[in-house]
Amino acid sequence: MSSSPALDPALEAALVAVAARRPLLVASDYDGVLARLRGDPSAAVPEPGVADALARLAGVDGVTVALVSGRGVADLQRTSLLSGPYRWVGSHGAEYDGRLPDELAGRRDELAALLGPEVAAVPGARLEVKPASVAVHVREVADRVAAAELLERSRASADPSLTMKPGKEVLEIAMTDADKGSALRRLVDEIGAAAAVYLGDDVTDEDGFLALGPDDVTVKVGDGATAARHRVDDTQGALAVLERLGELLG
Repeated sequence: MSSSPALDPALEAALVAVAARRPLLVASDYDGVLARLRGDPSAAVPEPGVADALARLAGVDGVTVALVSGRGVADLQRTSLLSGPYRWVGSHGAEYDGRLPDELAGRRDELAALLGPEVAAVPGARLEVKPASVAVHVREVADRVAAAELLERSRASADPSLTMKPGKEVLEIAMTDADKGSALRRLVDEIGAAAAVYLGDDVTDEDGFLALGPDDVTVKVGDGATAARHRVDDTQGALAVLERLGELLG
């Protein structure tokens, strides 16, 4: 057990209440929640204690654990090295029930080819091609004006019918309008969940917070405006939520 920070009393009370309900969905974003944000996404390994906390939750009868990420599922599994009876939702929900149709994959590749030279011209910028989207990362761009201008040019260059998903130092341009909120609602309906817990840190997680009900537990990790009903400071706070929930579930 890690030395996790104490939880806010309101969050503690919400976890106590939700732990009594079954079936229970426990879902979380990955980057910025279970793993620290990294300039190199392939280096974003889970924080110590996360694998054990998730495994403990997944081992409880009537509890389903889901990883809901903007990453593609294959990338998420490869980077996290997590294994267990988890539900894997990638590409903001687009990878829920199968691979991307060939027509959308073709549009993704065309966009990547269009943005590639623009991104390569900005030192520190990186283009990531995901199964259902293309992402322009500027976290490691030293020139902050150049970073902002690159994100704006990328947005202007893309077909307006595509879905823009701005995040922390990144603009993701998705081939579908799938979002984490619709994916969470689908999971809730599929397992017949009586309650759900969701942890997220980024703009795209707001869809997830808004999709859940007043008796569910939504937790924003970090600062910034949010629709979540609770907040923790960082990844250690997120781990504290998972570990406390594991204790309550017994």
